Amino acid sequence: MSKTRIERDSMGELEVPADALWGAQTQRAVNNFPVSGVPMPADFIHALGRVKAACARANRELGLMQDAHAEVIVEAAERVAAGEVDEHFPIDVYQTGSGTSSNMNANEVIAHLADPAGDRGIHPNDHVNMSQSSNDVIPTTLQVSACLAVSERLLPALEHLQQIIERRAGELESVAKTGRTHLMDAMPVTFGQELGCWASQVASCRARIDAALGRLRRLPQGGTAVGTGINAPSDFGDRFCAHLSAATGFGFESAANKFESIAAQDSAVELSGQLKTLATVVMKIANDLRWMNSGPLAGLGEIELKALQPGSSIMPGKVNPVIPEAACMACARVMGNDVTITVAGQSGTFQLNVMLPVIAASLLESITLMTNIARLLADQAIADFRVREDNIKRALDKNPILVTALNRVIGYEKGAATAKQAYAEGRPIIEVAIETTGMSREELEKLLDPLTLTRGGIA
Repeated sequence: MSKTRIERDSMGELEVPADALWGAQTQRAVNNFPVSGVPMPADFIHALGRVKAACARANRELGLMQDAHAEVIVEAAERVAAGEVDEHFPIDVYQTGSGTSSNMNANEVIAHLADPAGDRGIHPNDHVNMSQSSNDVIPTTLQVSACLAVSERLLPALEHLQQIIERRAGELESVAKTGRTHLMDAMPVTFGQELGCWASQVASCRARIDAALGRLRRLPQGGTAVGTGINAPSDFGDRFCAHLSAATGFGFESAANKFESIAAQDSAVELSGQLKTLATVVMKIANDLRWMNSGPLAGLGEIELKALQPGSSIMPGKVNPVIPEAACMACARVMGNDVTITVAGQSGTFQLNVMLPVIAASLLESITLMTNIARLLADQAIADFRVREDNIKRALDKNPILVTALNRVIGYEKGAATAKQAYAEGRPIIEVAIETTGMSREELEKLLDPLTLTRGGIA
């Protein structure tokens, strides 16, 4: 057996691994929750370190904590924030619903780092947790970690995706192709128009997510146990947010109603909903790419995605659209996480939500998945796909739906008959139209020009 030491808490003594930075309360949680084997996300732990550092600074500023104690607690908390001691946060996601175990894990680790010899008298509860409760620390940390992950990683990734799509749309603005509705041939569009739709969708997602951050940035810290702020100065929340904002560069605000932010997780549910919307957008883009790349002989064959790896263990030469497929799976996970967060979000009973750890873990996973997939989709699929213009032209030349452009000239019924004949005979629409309409080839070429038809209006 590995060496252990004895730690004590209000419930008594407990053996703890000798080299662990945590104490008895953390060890109880490790023993009590062998559920998934998955600890709280690193982003959450790092944000928890930032929260503890800002709390210590606020306590010192308010004259509640000695300078010497505050200095070493801030230094220790910043080590947690920097990810130096991640391995000392072992508690499972599926723990006490308030996240008290994770809060005490941080308190114990920071106290141990700040007072390794135990000669400074720094206590996890009395000093590291001063002016705080798990009930405001954990929802605050949840919101802080999500805000930082979105602003520092997700939004830049989405901006990059949008820029790559817009660049390709500009390059292909004059390449017409068969449009499709119901997966059936329709009037032509340009690649620029098709990709421009994707870019606009991503831009809308960016705006929605950014708007959600406006509410998520309002933190409950200072509300302590139930929202009343018991054992904390009335201006603790404002001072805390000022220090946290200075340290992170993100504009956090003290929530006007801390009862709301402790009892409910509506802002996290809102952000999750926007991430689900983003997932539906990314899945649409990924599936469009898969369809356009399909074949290369028996499918649409409009584009050729970059070959990244062999596609089959038995069929030599097969190459699959692996990045769009990975994107679709990530999107499915984000949609599932949204269901989890929705159920957890309504699990606030009276003054406290009791599913905070799983909300935090699911939300951060969704942010990470969408961040990474946005960049992969941009750089490994959209940035350099090759357009197969020969296949596209062949399909356009035979597309009977182009006859729609003649509606005002020959009427719907004659147009339908012309299209059906072209389908039945497998002939280009222009050849059949010459026979059925009596119009000249020159006149029909002008009216049926695919690129002209992508500009809309009346021919």
